[in-house]
Formats: sequence, structure tokens, C-alpha cells
Amino acid sequence: MTTALTSALASSFAAMTLGHLGRQWPYKLDHVMTGPEDVRAPIDLHPIFHGSFDWHSCVHGWWQVMRLLRRFPALAQAEEIRARADAMLVPDKVAGELAYLARPASGGFERPYGWGWLLALHDELIRHDQDRWARTLAPLAEAFASRFAAYLPKLTYPIRVGTHFNSGFALIHAHRWARRHDPALRALIETRALDWFGEDRGCQAWEPGGDEFLSPALTEAHLMREILPPDRFTDWFDAFLPTISQTLLTPAFVSDRSDGKIAHLDGLNLSRAWSWRAIAYGLPADHPVRSTAADAAARHVAAALPHLGDDYMGEHWLASFALLALDDLPE
Repeated sequence: MTTALTSALASSFAAMTLGHLGRQWPYKLDHVMTGPEDVRAPIDLHPIFHGSFDWHSCVHGWWQVMRLLRRFPALAQAEEIRARADAMLVPDKVAGELAYLARPASGGFERPYGWGWLLALHDELIRHDQDRWARTLAPLAEAFASRFAAYLPKLTYPIRVGTHFNSGFALIHAHRWARRHDPALRALIETRALDWFGEDRGCQAWEPGGDEFLSPALTEAHLMREILPPDRFTDWFDAFLPTISQTLLTPAFVSDRSDGKIAHLDGLNLSRAWSWRAIAYGLPADHPVRSTAADAAARHVAAALPHLGDDYMGEHWLASFALLALDDLPE
């Protein structure tokens, strides 16, 4: 099983994601209804992000196809991606997404997972040669950045679970966006990460949980790799994981890919690969964990990559995590 992002593999990812990016049903809403007027179809609530089973999967589906377009300009699906972006990433549709956020009942909407992914999408659009898509989406990115700025100071304790509520995963994406666009948010993220995780020692890594798609231990280490200089990260990592438990090195077994929660474990294997690669990249060449981390990343990718399209419960999101695992490293 290849662990390199080839043009053929990129094309297969794009084809899979374009197949559901605008698919309206089935759809799982994160939606607080305050009266009968709030009973509306997803496409009416979310003019852009109403596909891919749920809002956040649609957001990172867009991140994925735009990343592939930039990385592989001659991709077979390139013209289709551009045409869809021209039709969907337009001011009136962004205004509709902003109107949803402005509802009093939407304060906790997609916090923090979708917030981080929206910033990742905008950060990806900034990197394209033409900037109309990024400029159009900028007000939505700024709205979520403002939400992070208001939320992080009052989040006394980090959320360490391996699902959507994980603080570290969202802040990896938010920190990358803030490095380029919002120095104050960057400083806040770094302060909070150090407050929450800076003194963590001897992590036991009792994982995975039965429906987790993130490793609480590795996601935390990944975030610290993002915010600390290499020498400080190495010291922190050695104290945080003085012993690497076998469970962090062994890909999770997925018993039923038609069960949306159990299918999360394919995502766990891919996100672990992403984090192990980032950790290896951040350690000195002679560090004893570096080769172990790289080997673990390869095994986790190999365990999940053949199963991205086995069932719609994984198909609607796993290719994005495969792209993270294969094509994303700290900057």
C-alpha cells in the first residue's frame, strides 16, 4: 500500500469527495430550534455547506478538493472543482452562512471542530494563485476567529476526548491560520496551549475509545509541536511520553464500517498517522522515537487507506483525513 500522495490517488480522493460535496441527503444537523420557523431544510440553513452528511464534513471536503487542486493543477477533476467553487463560494451564499451564525441559538454551533476546519479552508484558499475565493470567504473566517478569541479565555479546562470536541485538533488548524492572519489570536492560542498542556507529564495513553477518530495523546503532542520551537518540543515530548505504549503504535481494528461511530476508527488511524508524522518531523534526526513514529505513521495509513469508500459513513469524510496523513506537515 502506497503512503505517497500520487496524482492517481489525488484524483481518486477528488472523485470520491465531489460525489458527496453537494449531496443533500442524508444529513445530520447541528441545529437548535427555538420555534417552528426554525424547521428548515439544510440547504436553506447552510447555502454552501449543506452536503457531505454534516456541516463540518462539507467544510473539510471543500478544503480537500481545493488542496488537491492546488497541489495537482492538472487533476482530471480540476475544471469541475473550479466551476463548483465559482458557483458556491460567492458573497450571497457566504452571507447566508453568516446569517446562520448570527442567530442567538447558534453560539455553540460546531464548536470547536467546525471552527478550526473553516479556518483551514480559508487558509488553503489564500494559497491559490487567484484570490477571489479567499476574499469571498474571509468574513466567515473572521467570524470564527472572533469566536475563538471569545471562547478560549473562558475555557478553563481543555477538552481531551478523541472526538469533535477535542481542543487540540481545532487549535492546530486555528493556529496555522492565525500565524498568517491574526497575531493576537496566535498569541492567545499559544498561551492557552501552554496553560493547559505545558506541564503534562507521563501520559498513560489509555486509548483508543470505541468511537474516537483522534488520539487524545498524539493530538496534544501535535499541537505542542506546532507552537514550540524544536528544542523545547523535544524536552516537552520526552517528559510527556517517556514510554510509548503499544496501543499508540498499533492501528485500531474497525469491526463495522456501516456504523458511523465505529467507522470513526478508520479516521483515528489516519489522524494518528498525521500526528505521528508531525511528531517525527519535529524531533531531532537522532532521537530514538523518530523512526518509531515514522513507521507507526506508515502502518496506520496502510490500515485505513483501502477502506475510504467502503460505506457512506466513512466515505463522506475519510478522504480529508487521508490527505492530512499523506500531505500535511508542520510549517
